[in-house]
Amino acid sequence: MRIAKIPGQIVESALSIVGIRIGTEEPHYLRQPLTDDVEVRRYGPRIAAETTVADNEDRARSIGFRRLANYIFGANHREETISMTAPVAQQSGDDEIAMTAPVAQSRGADNRWTIRFFTPSKWTMETLPQPDDGDVRLVTVPAETVAVLRFTGDRSANAVAERTDQLRKTLRDKAVETAGEPVAWFYDPPWTLPFRRRNEVAIPVLLD
Repeated sequence: MRIAKIPGQIVESALSIVGIRIGTEEPHYLRQPLTDDVEVRRYGPRIAAETTVADNEDRARSIGFRRLANYIFGANHREETISMTAPVAQQSGDDEIAMTAPVAQSRGADNRWTIRFFTPSKWTMETLPQPDDGDVRLVTVPAETVAVLRFTGDRSANAVAERTDQLRKTLRDKAVETAGEPVAWFYDPPWTLPFRRRNEVAIPVLLD
């Protein structure tokens, strides 16, 4: 029953303030260090709900997050209602869509930003409910290899750009060939203490 889950959701919300994520699934990956600050990860195929927003980086992230959250919290063809009282919220019953970590943001042409939520691994394209919002789509993200730089604190557009430049420099210094555009990943809600936040920038790479 949903009432029985409320105490657990309150605990999860409180723990998220200090960056502790309970029950938050992350896409599986294999890792190897590249430097002290950068690692290479190999991800398999994943399914994501995504939307594209034409705006500045920070506003696009906010607008896109709300659209995707609406889908997860019930704006879908099966009207699956999920509580919003915790960063990882679930409805009662057997069918539930959880919010996984991270939330991904990448830039396209004409200042258009794509925001993604990765769905839990139990879901398939056949079993996921279709979004009610025509601006939200379900996509299969192919397997990829990415170089990742992790950081805490500020995750504004300027902070992401600075960390992206740092990652690009590391890849140049290591003679690692890039294979795509950078993406920013955010693991924690806005109320998490900045020094406890997990943020990352990632760039697809080609490795032997």
